[in-house]
Amino acid sequence: MKAIILAAGKSTRLKPVVHSVPKPMVQINGKPILEHIILLLKHYGLVEIYINLHHLPHIIKDYFGDGHHLEVNIVYNFEPEILGTAGGVKGFERYIGSSDFMVIYGDNYFDYDLNKIINYHYKKKGLGTIVFYEKEDVRLSGVAVLNKKKRIIRFIEKPKPTEVCSHLVNTGIYVFNHEIFDYIPPNSFLDFGKNIFPELIKKNKPIYGIVMEGRLIAVDTPYLYQSAIKGNQ
Repeated sequence: MKAIILAAGKSTRLKPVVHSVPKPMVQINGKPILEHIILLLKHYGLVEIYINLHHLPHIIKDYFGDGHHLEVNIVYNFEPEILGTAGGVKGFERYIGSSDFMVIYGDNYFDYDLNKIINYHYKKKGLGTIVFYEKEDVRLSGVAVLNKKKRIIRFIEKPKPTEVCSHLVNTGIYVFNHEIFDYIPPNSFLDFGKNIFPELIKKNKPIYGIVMEGRLIAVDTPYLYQSAIKGNQ
């Protein structure tokens, strides 16, 4: 299985503490978050890795190169205009071929059993699998409702207080069948949470959820970043 890491974001909300590096390059436990993700992928045998770039791309490319020193193979795609999470994945369609693949947001720090996620996806045989975890405050997150078979029947990105229907939060970790590319138009700014997932649910396409235990840290704000550092010292 191949893996795409989304690393094109501008880290606008982190500017008070991070001025000169892309958000996936902020460090936790002495390593960039992106390096933690790559090493986790390698641990589970996912060594064909694709990374999209936009903001300060040279910093990521200079640090990781082609991935040889980490014993992985990295291919980059630079986006002159940022394309969103789904648009960024679409840029790697020619590399993925007919296989299923994993997508990971490059600014999330976590340590999940990727084999468990992949095996679950193959068992369900759906178009995609979204990884969730339980969280009390969901205002800045995408949330979903699952039926008894764990199929996703509702997905709301950053719900208003009156729209909170679940505390299952999107981790930004997905496994997709290659047919997902058929639902992502080329050269368009599109996000999975805002655009793709709600549309797939409307079309009654089979997308499933798996709930994982354990901590995930989305380093989106100075507060969350400082909390991540303190929590891992």
